[in-house]
Amino acid sequence: MTPDSLSKSIQDGSVSSENIRDFVGHVISDDGLIRWNDSEIEGVLKSIFDYGLDSQQTASLTDSMRNSGRCLEWPEEWKHLVVDKHSTGGVGDKVSIPLAPALTACGLKVPMISGRGLGHTGGTLDKLESLPGFNIQLSIEDIISQVSEIGISMVGQTDDLVPADRRMYAIRDVTGTVASLPLITSSIVSKKAAESLQSLVLDVKFGKAAFMVKKEDARKLAEAMVDASNRCGIKTSAVLTTMDQPIGCAIGNALEILESMETMRGNGPWDLEELVCTQGGELLHSSGVAENSEIGFVMIQDSLHDGSALQCFIQMAINQGVDSTVFDSEHSLLLALGLLDSKLKTTEIASNEAGIVSDIDAMKLALIALDLGAGRKKIDDEIDSSVGFLLDVELGQTVDQGETWVTVYHRGELEDEIRERIEQSIQIRNSDFVPERRIHEWIR
Repeated sequence: MTPDSLSKSIQDGSVSSENIRDFVGHVISDDGLIRWNDSEIEGVLKSIFDYGLDSQQTASLTDSMRNSGRCLEWPEEWKHLVVDKHSTGGVGDKVSIPLAPALTACGLKVPMISGRGLGHTGGTLDKLESLPGFNIQLSIEDIISQVSEIGISMVGQTDDLVPADRRMYAIRDVTGTVASLPLITSSIVSKKAAESLQSLVLDVKFGKAAFMVKKEDARKLAEAMVDASNRCGIKTSAVLTTMDQPIGCAIGNALEILESMETMRGNGPWDLEELVCTQGGELLHSSGVAENSEIGFVMIQDSLHDGSALQCFIQMAINQGVDSTVFDSEHSLLLALGLLDSKLKTTEIASNEAGIVSDIDAMKLALIALDLGAGRKKIDDEIDSSVGFLLDVELGQTVDQGETWVTVYHRGELEDEIRERIEQSIQIRNSDFVPERRIHEWIR
């Protein structure tokens, strides 16, 4: 089949699973198939972008991408315990960092393959690398060995896992074909499927700081990913959560590691703990460790409060290159994270009025954090792990005029324009206000 004939079959809806498998073979030149050039692949991707794929065709694309490289393999005696989660990204979204160790502490195996920040959203790998020495580039053999030994790894995608996605995404990124439901679905799910999971939870966010702004669009993406993942043999559910306000109190890589570790000491913000326990409880139930998700919720919460999740995290970090002395004391941790750097400044921003906090704009704060150096505007930008925000208030809280509501970690003097944008990120009202729950709906 030629690129043109494949595009035509996509456009008229007649494309077969075999056609899709051959296409992925042409992407990576597998099974003796000729490697298509970027423009030929672009033509096919644009046809998918414009005309879509149905559920079975999307599942075929996902499965073919999964099988374009190696897959992780687990021993028969515990492969039913292998789980993971994926989030579509957000501001202050550090859920994975306490969740994976909590799942491990409860008896599950977590080979979490994560990504870096995209645009205004923070990346799990960037956060972990704020711990000096943390190695996120493990080989497949090292991932399997570490998960077998201690039950957890948190790493980046290896070169031999889903190589078709790497090439296809690079082409999508420069040709305006990223925002396609079947292409997003196959990209995300194929990487998780390559982990040979038993169970998967998807956190699909909607709101002004989410990839999907409208709840209806987020639901469609969640339904597509759940369907494709289940067709790949993974027990999968998705939760729709809001992303209008930051998750927790910390924005910025080192600050979010600190908050994650506080959460694993039982001292984290409630909204973060609820997300961790809810998603963890779902995975404990779907893998058969907990009788239901409510019991799973309590098991995860117990692991956060009894220190067992924290011990799993520390063991993982040491295994992946962090010096054990980093965790000797709060001072040594702050020093390692760069939060005691003499060149790092803090500025407290006070509320201009008294009332009840009705909004903290995640998108505005994320864009300011980018300007402070907390993320990348270009692919080769270096991240300053230490800069960011610590929120001193939460939605629904009463504040007085002149009371600090956020502390800014920054380099140099805080410019007036930045300060003004920060001040505009909070809304105060005089009437009663009850915040909505972050968790809206489960799709199973």
